Amino acid sequence: MRYSAAEKLEIISLVEQSHLPQRRSLASLGIPRQTFYRWYDRFRTGGPEALADRPSRPDRVAARHNLHHRSPTTQRSARTSALSHNIIDHICLRVTSKAQMA
Repeated sequence: MRYSAAEKLEIISLVEQSHLPQRRSLASLGIPRQTFYRWYDRFRTGGPEALADRPSRPDRVAARHNLHHRSPTTQRSARTSALSHNIIDHICLRVTSKAQMA
């Protein structure tokens, strides 16, 4: 489950103010300790703004190489994938044509 920055801040406040040990407080809230401490570290270093969701995709995309620069294994994998799609298309075509004949 994803929590908003406000929810994360509220969870941090609840755990800090609880009379229970942190481990027990987190267990009662259903929050994994590792997740809580990651939020807590981000909160301590960057304040409430640091609790906002981050994009899950990387900032940079690896450079795409031309097929000629790929390793033989990658080239073989690309050919196999294309061949697999062609076989699947062929089977679907045969099934469709048999169904139309019936």
